[in-house]
Amino acid sequence: MGKSVALGCIVLVLVGVLVVGGMAAGAYNKLNSADQAVSSGWAQVENVYQRRADLIPNLVETVKGAANFEKETLTQVIQARASATQVKLDANSIKDPAAFEKFQKAQDQLGSAIGRLLVAVEKYPELKANQNYRDLQTQLEGTENRISVERGRFNDVTQAYDTLRRSFPTVIVANFAGFKDRPYFKAAEGSDKPPQVKFN
Repeated sequence: MGKSVALGCIVLVLVGVLVVGGMAAGAYNKLNSADQAVSSGWAQVENVYQRRADLIPNLVETVKGAANFEKETLTQVIQARASATQVKLDANSIKDPAAFEKFQKAQDQLGSAIGRLLVAVEKYPELKANQNYRDLQTQLEGTENRISVERGRFNDVTQAYDTLRRSFPTVIVANFAGFKDRPYFKAAEGSDKPPQVKFN
């Protein structure tokens, strides 16, 4: 009888180990899948930011041709593009909140500079009538919309990942396996205030 009790205990322990191991493996696989979704979402964000960066030199060259165009505005766009393209993040770097914030700030500054350029162009009817400029403006506006969509999708998959990562019992596996929370895109600083409209 003692042997059968010992054998029963060993079987029970083995079953327990298998169940816990299976749960841990399942949690790890879910975390890995969610992590891959975040990396895929990030690749799409990078893709649309690169598209915007690629359009800017053509826009700048088209605008340069306009007589008396504000050189300071063009310089700000050129500098913002240079700054934005220097800040690189890959799928591993986006795990660092400070690096992520630096990247977002550089991209927000570029978006703001482009916005100022497009507003300044309103004073130049000959430039607004230029077909190349109109085509580039349309492409840039479409790209800005894509950026907004892809950032939203990235935030969605990041939220799903972070929620899974913090859920019990997955949080135990996440902490043990080194899965960290991921940062989100946030609204640009000052976007909570309505823009001032001035008529001169």
